[in-house]
Amino acid sequence: MLIGFIRHGLTDWNAIGKIQGQTDIPLNEEGRLQARLLGERLLQEPYKWDFIVSSGLSRAEETGSIIASMLDIPMLEPDLRLRERAYGQVEGLTASEREIRFGKEWKHQDLGQETDLDLQARGMEFLEEMWNKYPKSNMLVVSHGGFLAQLYGTLYKDRIVERIGNLSITILEKKDVDWVPLLFNCTRHLLEKQH
Repeated sequence: MLIGFIRHGLTDWNAIGKIQGQTDIPLNEEGRLQARLLGERLLQEPYKWDFIVSSGLSRAEETGSIIASMLDIPMLEPDLRLRERAYGQVEGLTASEREIRFGKEWKHQDLGQETDLDLQARGMEFLEEMWNKYPKSNMLVVSHGGFLAQLYGTLYKDRIVERIGNLSITILEKKDVDWVPLLFNCTRHLLEKQH
């Protein structure tokens, strides 16, 4: 079984550094272009994908929809466990606005944000269920940067600390009890377009 985890394409809030969390912000034109670039890349790679599932937030749903139509594969019903972390009072704020309002240590305050442990638990529950339900399938999953960072951190125990890029793809393969990364946080399809 392969799972290709994709972070959704760029939104206007991403571009100006606002935390989106579970606020439903759509892709912008750049985000749609990014999704098409990844779709083109996936058409040329040897992996065959059976279906896509997304978090249901419109930026992930539209990213998945663009890729699904290019690969001619179905999109399953959204899975709410794939949603971005709920950020409570800091959703919609830029880094400077967060610091002005709550101080530099805002992450360590209870501002209504979902905990790391809650995020990790729903990520691992999703993985386990997909393995039990679709052990012979290869699936693409469109989710969110904060969620994916927590999932990868749980799977690989602090080995991976880099920021998860918009429209990056990470491919994990199930081998015995482990999820082995074949590709991690790769945005080659976007970098090639810039040159």
